[in-house]
Amino acid sequence: MEPNTHTKADGYSPLTLAFLGDGVYDLLVRETLVNNANRPAGELNRRKVALVNCKSQAEFAKLLAPSLTEKELAVYKRGRNAAPKCTPKNGSVADYHSATGLECLFGYLYINGEKERIDELFSIIINSAT
Repeated sequence: MEPNTHTKADGYSPLTLAFLGDGVYDLLVRETLVNNANRPAGELNRRKVALVNCKSQAEFAKLLAPSLTEKELAVYKRGRNAAPKCTPKNGSVADYHSATGLECLFGYLYINGEKERIDELFSIIINSAT
């Protein structure tokens, strides 16, 4: 997609995209964990929390950066630079902003129906985490 091409998701605020992207990312992690092994819910949740937290997501954002298109990088930065009204419980403010950028990217791709691209990027994340 060209950097100046306007999409449906461009009309949403970065924090709205991050709100949606948080759910998309969380579901991908849960689905992956369940598909990999039938474990007790407590263990699944412990493993999920290791992948769905601002520190891990900030690291995954750095990992993905070289694979992002110009437009995707701009969306990530838009989310990262947004000013959320809450502060992180566990993690630095910088990690929280990076995690918000990652979630914004996943929300952006989801609204635009780019499921294949979400799967590509998530595959990079999950392969680095295992």
